[in-house]
Amino acid sequence: MALKTGKEYIASVEALGLEAHILGEKSADLTRHPLVAPSLRAVAVTYDCAHDADSRALFRAYSPLIGDEVNRFTHLHQSTQDLMDKVRMQRHCGNLTACCFQRCVGMDAANAVFSVTYECDQAHGTDYHARFREYWSHVQRHDLVVDGAMTDPKGDRGKRPSEQADPDLYLRIVERRRDGIVVRGAKFHQTGMVNSHEIIVMPTAAMRPGEEDWAVCFAVPTNTKGIRYIYGRQASDTRKLEGTLDVGNPTFGGQEVLTVFEDVFVPNERVFLNGEVDQSGKLVERFAAYHRQSYGGCKVGVGDVLIGATALIARMNGVATASHIRDKIVEMIHLNETLFACGIACSTLGHQTAAGNYEVDLLLANVCKLNVTRFPYEMARLATDIAGGLLGTLPSAKDLEDPVAGPYIRKYLAAAEGVDAVDRVKVLRLIENLVAGAGAVAYLIESMHGAGSPMAQRIMLARQGDVDGKIALAKRLLNIR
Repeated sequence: MALKTGKEYIASVEALGLEAHILGEKSADLTRHPLVAPSLRAVAVTYDCAHDADSRALFRAYSPLIGDEVNRFTHLHQSTQDLMDKVRMQRHCGNLTACCFQRCVGMDAANAVFSVTYECDQAHGTDYHARFREYWSHVQRHDLVVDGAMTDPKGDRGKRPSEQADPDLYLRIVERRRDGIVVRGAKFHQTGMVNSHEIIVMPTAAMRPGEEDWAVCFAVPTNTKGIRYIYGRQASDTRKLEGTLDVGNPTFGGQEVLTVFEDVFVPNERVFLNGEVDQSGKLVERFAAYHRQSYGGCKVGVGDVLIGATALIARMNGVATASHIRDKIVEMIHLNETLFACGIACSTLGHQTAAGNYEVDLLLANVCKLNVTRFPYEMARLATDIAGGLLGTLPSAKDLEDPVAGPYIRKYLAAAEGVDAVDRVKVLRLIENLVAGAGAVAYLIESMHGAGSPMAQRIMLARQGDVDGKIALAKRLLNIR
């Protein structure tokens, strides 16, 4: 067993020697970069929780793949209890970090690829499943972070991959060799990419005959030759460079990266789909379902922090006992727990795949994510309402420390008796971070578009909702033939 600590994890990422383009400069030594380091610390929490006495049981699971305990973030689910524990674990991480902790996507990708490779082998006589079992055993033994990469640039959304003016707008195979494949393209919105050891690349949509070059799934280390990383901007992200309490979240943060594959060679043992177009849609749907389930845990954990900060600022402002404030906080709790209930429900009704691992109930996973596209926004609105206009007009931390301006700020930020003005600033900045700042990237924008935008869930609800079955119920009740 090789369950890393957070410190050991950070050292292992540093050893990769990754570089990225950040704010117009090529940067190395990313583990110490002030924009990257907060997200690295958030991932480290997922490691330390596997050693903490209060959480280790939740963060560890027995893997029949290697016959030993592994971090649950590398686990292939063996039961509906595993699926539920995954959601509970994600909520716990959200409570501790109040941000995206970036490790869910690899776990979700692995569980999808595990079952689809098995079924592909049955249909086509390939040996992808054995390859993936060997690969994922390596991931578990070394307790690695894996980034699941699905979202292609897509170019003209009205055209298929093969119809694009630039065929690279969907990642594709450009050469097939006896010992592997060469791929070219890009993946957008890659959360935690430069904090990861490995990448699993998946197709972004169901491919059709004639689109075999785009029906590809493979894994490579993040420091593979030919891969470039371009760091994404976040709202108020340069506050992380200032080192003041204006950052809102004093310790943790997230990251998103544009990842470019420029003629990257992938050896055969790391290739898990190579032109089997009939398997591509299945892989997309299963990964999406697992990841939509994930949002019933991670967003709920962050929501708990937002509710707590909102209730705290209400106390600081002296309005905690007002009936309308209490009612709004109750509404936030109701919305948050509804998301959690959806995450637990789709887990409870999960089922075993032909490969042996467990997948979630597809219908309820999509219900979960569709609610996530709405409820965090309403919670953010209520938090903004309760916190007040200072969220948008608060003076800077540097002014707070200024010998002239500082005393005025402390004097006029006085609120309820016994409340320290600096503490009030800290709480306001945390709320601002989650509803309008860097934290809102994961809590709001990702809630809308991560694991597919709302219409993607609606399409799946139409497919999975069994309208004909419901019509039959009504006809049977009314004796209509």
